[in-house]
Amino acid sequence: MMISQKILVRVCMALFLLSPTLTTKAGAAGGHGEKFEPGYFILDHIGDAYDGHLFDWKGKQFSVPLPVILYSKQHGFNVFLSSKFHHGHSAHAGFHIAMEGDHRGKIVETLADGSVARPMLDLSITKMVFALFVSVAVILWVFLSVAKAYTTRGMKAPKGLQSLIEPLMLFVRDDIARPAIGYKYRQFMPYLLTVFFFILINNLMGLIPIFPFGANVTGNIAITMVLALATFTIIMASSTKTYWGHIFNTPGVPWWLKIPLPLMPFIELLGVFTKPFVLMMRLFANITAGHIIILAFISLIFIFGEMSVGLGFGSSILSVLFIIFMSFIELLVAFIQAYVFTLLSAIYFGMAVEEHH
Repeated sequence: MMISQKILVRVCMALFLLSPTLTTKAGAAGGHGEKFEPGYFILDHIGDAYDGHLFDWKGKQFSVPLPVILYSKQHGFNVFLSSKFHHGHSAHAGFHIAMEGDHRGKIVETLADGSVARPMLDLSITKMVFALFVSVAVILWVFLSVAKAYTTRGMKAPKGLQSLIEPLMLFVRDDIARPAIGYKYRQFMPYLLTVFFFILINNLMGLIPIFPFGANVTGNIAITMVLALATFTIIMASSTKTYWGHIFNTPGVPWWLKIPLPLMPFIELLGVFTKPFVLMMRLFANITAGHIIILAFISLIFIFGEMSVGLGFGSSILSVLFIIFMSFIELLVAFIQAYVFTLLSAIYFGMAVEEHH
């Protein structure tokens, strides 16, 4: 049964390039006589890790070790490579990777009383952080190359990478910023272009199953929270008297909804804080959902395979077809989510700088 699972995993990897961690997680969850746990399998895939998995060979895991940077009162300041943990099977310098419990998958230390706790400071370069560095390097390379092309080629027709990026930049300017913000759109263009390409590039990189790609960056709630906070900060910094006047004295609303109980001002003020929250959750939920759906179809193969080897291979045909379909949907969602986040940010900016009519 263990052999059939490995074959199925490699077939899915070769055809659809789902994830660099697929064989590792499936082997850990369903190999060596253990029952396959789809919940752990899916969560391990979309979660973070302290190394970048490459492939399995003859029962051994090959991965790229990443820097671990920790500080605790008990063990002090420590810097070492994640390979010291031997994929979670060994401890090093008083630290180890928790395999179960509330801190599952995180580095913990055993205290003097025998309890397990997280270190005071964990600045490790995890798979997610490393993917962020790579995406920033890609974005810098793309835009510096395009900027150089404009300076060297002047007003000639775009060529190469320039011909790919320029239509997207014009799309953000003409179809998002101008209609939503108005004539003041120029001051927001640097941020809107940055957030659009950051989300788009990270979404596309998350679909490439070769390290250092394949990380679920935009499906991480911390990343989407920072993006939403950036939008919220710009709204607050750019808001005018008219914007706050519409919140506390909404025009066109009956007076009895404002006095004596300020119902509408309370709702409008609450909306100021719910807008960035919606931005955060929308991006996080949509990106994460796509990964979960694909992994759920992979899990079905192993669930049925535990019942019968033939049933596992039979269900793999249907699962593979759905995986192909969802992979194309994920390509579309990668662009849609970048567009939606940028559009909603532009709409909120337009509301903040709107002048009194």
